[in-house]
Amino acid sequence: MQFWLFKSEPFKFSWEMLKAKGEIGEEWDGVRNYQARNNMRAMQIGDLGFFYHSNEGLEVVGIAEICKLAHPDSTTDDPRWECVDIRAVQAMPKPVSLKDVKTNEKLVDMALVTSMRLSVQPVKPEEWREVCRMGGLTPAPGL
Repeated sequence: MQFWLFKSEPFKFSWEMLKAKGEIGEEWDGVRNYQARNNMRAMQIGDLGFFYHSNEGLEVVGIAEICKLAHPDSTTDDPRWECVDIRAVQAMPKPVSLKDVKTNEKLVDMALVTSMRLSVQPVKPEEWREVCRMGGLTPAPGL
């Protein structure tokens, strides 16, 4: 299993909106960055990802699961762009702020800190464990 982080501006698509989609989930569309697209191409069904509210909130608010492999993005006719579908799994009991991530010595190399603009990021297992611990999820789901 691999771990990821999905960034979304809550006024465009929030954790609550993803939860409302239920088991069917939602296409993670509109990504126009090659590295983020390639990350989605590497995802497998059942991989888990943090759902991060960017611009407003600046915090990890939930955990999502990949429920459909990479496929053409329905928001464009350009075949270069693909996306996965994700569904909500679990809310973080305590949202984990970007400030707290940045001040945690165990997370200094996390992509959320080093590649802040990347909308779909890989998360190392040890980072996953630590953010889950910070958010009140022990043991960390998926490990």
